[in-house]
Amino acid sequence: MSLLTLDTLTVRRGTCPVVDSVSLSIGPGECVGLIGPNGAGKTTLLRAALGLLPSTGHSSLANQPAAARARAAAWLPQSREIAWPVDVETVVALGRLPWRPRGAPLSPHDAQAVSGALSRMGLASYRTRTATQLSGGEQARVLIARTLAQETPLLLADEPIAGLDPASQIATMQVFAALAREGRSVVTALHDLALAARYCTRLLMMHQGRLVADGPPQQVLSAENAARVFGIEGRFDAEGRYQVLEAAS
Repeated sequence: MSLLTLDTLTVRRGTCPVVDSVSLSIGPGECVGLIGPNGAGKTTLLRAALGLLPSTGHSSLANQPAAARARAAAWLPQSREIAWPVDVETVVALGRLPWRPRGAPLSPHDAQAVSGALSRMGLASYRTRTATQLSGGEQARVLIARTLAQETPLLLADEPIAGLDPASQIATMQVFAALAREGRSVVTALHDLALAARYCTRLLMMHQGRLVADGPPQQVLSAENAARVFGIEGRFDAEGRYQVLEAAS
């Protein structure tokens, strides 16, 4: 069973391919890190996979009706700003919209999903606080909770831990890994290679719009790939933790 299938997905800016013939499949129970330097095409790939950008090739999500797509995949973009001065619970409850009839109140299951998402992100005590009065990192965690409350089989997240403090970065990756163990899947764009190697079951490495490596972290983050794609020297230590040593000479 595939939650997302891409076949030669290509996005062009003018005549230049920003995403160049990417093919892959995401199955249940995967925590997938999408890695690559700035400008590699990670954000464009995620947006095109959801049908948010014009593309050629095929995405199994892109042509679905909006309601069906929202029940199949949750989307967390890079933008973290909450525009309306409503309480945190109201923001997180927006994740339940794909499952509710228009204008219907929260069902008991909806309320349970919202409470579970708040708890997972360490926000249970923030329930009644005004979202716009929170710090930027706290607002980011609220928006992650909103995607968790959506309870979709697949979650696509674009740099979700950017701007979070170290403890919140680790806690968020632990949540994503837990979702994978429960049978759901996460594809998340990341710049922290150590966290990607630690918590992801699979890495997708992009470079200049192409998917150049796909597999377990120790395979993808080889010394050759790290030097060629990121211009760094990195290694796995004896306990399997990835360390960036220095810029490649």
